[in-house]
Formats: sequence, structure tokens, C-alpha cells
Amino acid sequence: MDSLETTYMGLHLRNPVIAGASSLTSNVTTIKALEQAGAGAVVISSLFEEQIQLERLQLDEELAEFDNLHPEMVTIFPHIEHAGPQEHLMWVRRATEAVGIPVIASLNAVNRETWVKYAKLLQETGVDGLELNFYATPTDLTRDGASIEDEQVAIAADVRQAISIPFAVKLSPFYANPLHVVSRLDAEGVDGFVLFNRFFQPEIDVSQERHISPLRLSNEGDYGLSLRFAGLLFGNVTGDICSSAGIFTGEDAIKTILAGATCVQVVSTLYRNRIPYLTSMLETIEGWMAEKGYGALEDFRGKLSRAQAPDRWAYTRAQYVKLLLKPELLRRQRSA
Repeated sequence: MDSLETTYMGLHLRNPVIAGASSLTSNVTTIKALEQAGAGAVVISSLFEEQIQLERLQLDEELAEFDNLHPEMVTIFPHIEHAGPQEHLMWVRRATEAVGIPVIASLNAVNRETWVKYAKLLQETGVDGLELNFYATPTDLTRDGASIEDEQVAIAADVRQAISIPFAVKLSPFYANPLHVVSRLDAEGVDGFVLFNRFFQPEIDVSQERHISPLRLSNEGDYGLSLRFAGLLFGNVTGDICSSAGIFTGEDAIKTILAGATCVQVVSTLYRNRIPYLTSMLETIEGWMAEKGYGALEDFRGKLSRAQAPDRWAYTRAQYVKLLLKPELLRRQRSA
């Protein structure tokens, strides 16, 4: 499958299909299975600062639970501290040694200083690249969007100064203008952009009257937003575009590459169709390329981007306008 080779963040990939961060990339056995199935790279399950903070607090509470049971007792335990990110770092190092394809670490931090600290620690594990998960869940009515964007751009600049390996940012779609945010990050030297982060939303069990956290996979067709912005960004930024969310088939991957994506990340299809299905996705891409006469991904990447598409309105018009102009499309869908 030499025709599927590509370069992402300066890393050589044997093909454009990357296994995204998930429980499937949290142990060596499944990572090796992903490599065997043909994954071009893997993104290791994330290091979460909030998880470490919670574990540290729980340890402190457990160690202090029986303190001061006697007037002269200070503590019944020797001085013990939480190991912080060391366990995760050890696991990432093992993963990099286990496979021959590029391994990309994933980081979710909270504090600006921690982003830099953990990025440097992850670099020391020997990973080939890093993925920063940038998002901000709105909970504060007084904080404006500009301050959030400024903070994230500043973090990216700090990380760029602190590490030498390439890194991407995985972005939320919930910016007033994602194109502007990407362009600002691109100017700070970010090597890639993963579009987009998929969030778990709160859910309520009405019988129990409590919040629950169901695991919901992406749905087929959810790649539309990523496809749109890949098509808008192609040719306008230096960093590579990696499409994510709702990419289930080789045909889905082809669509996003036609729009301008360098590569794609898949997770839900691996859960639903199992890891070996990745091989089928690659065969679909290669078969389509042979049928069309394309010898390499570069022959058709961005062919249907905004800059090159015959339909100059494809990425800009609202869907309802198209339906108003061509109501027969809606009638056809209803009768199907």
C-alpha cells in the first residue's frame, strides 16, 4: 500500500488512518493489534491533569483518615506522596517501544504551567508527537470567548517553546470562528489540527432522577463538520488537517481527504466493527484510488476544497438555502 503513504506533522505515515485516543490505545495488546491491522499511527489514551488531581486528593484523604485518634498521634503512616503522572509516563514509554508505527501522546491539562510541564515529560518518553486537547466547557456567564481563545493560543506558544517534537491541537467546534482560531494557532507553530473534539454531554435518568454518563459512540455521517472546515482550511494554513468524528468507512476517509485533510482519526468504527475492520477501510481507499487512476494521496488531496471545488458555494451556503432553491431534493428524500 505504498500509494497510501503520507506525512502528518512531519511524521511519515504508511497510510492516513490513525487510531485515535481511546481505551483501545491504552494497552500494548490492542496497540499491537492496531498496528497489525494497518493503522498509520496511534494516539495514546490521554493524560488528564484533573484525574491526577483527584487521585492525589483521594490519597491524601485516605492517609489522613485515622490521624489524631490519640492525643499524641500525628499520623500512623510514613510520608507518602502521589506519584503524579509517572504511571502514565511509564505506560507511554512502553507503548513507544512496542510498535514500529508513530506513537502520539495525548494531553488534557487545566493550568497553563501544567500544559508545559506535562508536554515536556511526555516528550521524554520517546513519543513521536503530541496532541493537546483544547476545549472549554461554558459554565461562567461572565467570561468572554476572546479570553478563552487568547489563553489557548498562549498555551500553544509556551508548548512550542518548550518541546522539540511536533504537536497538534484537537479543537472544539464551538468557537465563533474556528478558522480564525486555527490561523492564530498556526502562526504559533502548531504542526497539526484535529477537527473536532467530541464531548460527552450530560444525560438524566428520569426514573432515578439523577445524572448518568452513558458511552455514546459517534454516528455515521458525523464527519460533516470536519469535512466542511478541512475544505475551508486547505491551502490557507501551514499545519496539517486531521479529520475526526464519525469516520466509519474508507469512503468517509476519502471524502475528507478530497476536502483537504491530510489524515483521519477513527475510534467509534473500531469499537463497532472491531479492530480488523481497519484493514478493510484501507483496502477501500486503495481500491478507489486504483479505479480513479490516482497513484498517491497527493493526487486528489484538496481536489474538492473550497479553493479548488467547481462549486464555489459548497462550503459557504446554509443547507436550508439549497433546499429552498431546489425543493425537489427534499421531496425526493421524503419519498425514499
